[in-house]
Parts: sequence; C-alpha cells; structure tokens
Amino acid sequence: MTTTTHTLSVTCQCGGVTMQLRGEPAARANCHCNACRDFYGTPVLAATAWSPDQLSMAGATKVFSHPARSLTRRFCPQCGETLHGTNRLDMCVVPNALLARAHDGQLPAALRPTMHLFYRHRLFDVRDDLPKYLDGWDGPVHDE
Repeated sequence: MTTTTHTLSVTCQCGGVTMQLRGEPAARANCHCNACRDFYGTPVLAATAWSPDQLSMAGATKVFSHPARSLTRRFCPQCGETLHGTNRLDMCVVPNALLARAHDGQLPAALRPTMHLFYRHRLFDVRDDLPKYLDGWDGPVHDE
C-alpha cells in the first residue's frame, strides 16, 4: 500500500507565521459543539483535524488555554489570527478559512467537510447532504 504525502503551506493574515500540514487530515467537519462555539466565537466551526505530528510551524506564536476546558488556541501575536486549536483529543484543529485563503479563497474538495458533529447543539438547521451526527462521529445521526 502506498500513501501520498503532500504538504500544504498556510500563513496567517500578516504573513508572520507559516504552518505546514503534511498528508491528509484525520477529520473534516462542521462542528456545532458548545466548546467550539465558545472558544472560536462562531456558531459553527468549519475545520479539519490533524495529528500533531502532521503539523509544523515557523514564526513566533502565542498560545491561549481555555480556563475551564481542555482546549488551546495558537495564534499570531501580530495579526491575532488563529492558526489552529488543540482539542481534548490532542488533535490540531485548523479553521477552513485559513485553508481556503491558501487556495485563492476556494476550499479544495479534498479539504471540504464530510460531516456535521454535535448537531444536537446547533443554533440553526443546515440543509445539505452531509451526515449530521448528534454527538461524535461514532454516535447516532440526526434524522431529517
């Protein structure tokens, strides 16, 4: 079995930090959980999850640790852009907006979400063909 290894390079808005992502993400999802909503300040976090060994960074960054949850967020100290977060599973969660900017504003098909997670916590209904897991991807699916 052969695997293709490709590297994706992304930068923060000011260009002060570069992040390299190697291989394929472990997950591609739209997350509706309360933790992501609280931590990233968005009603739905569209992101990819990567193993820490698939990610490397160049440039100075700062880390913010959530005061009550097992979450951290790494960001550029100059422009403030979040480069990735780390969730309770120690996966590096990269916002899709950062990935789309690296591709002239269009998220490549290989990085687009394949599911919704924690859909029971959604703030609004989403009409698409992706599976909508009520909790994690190993749990029940929302029936429309």
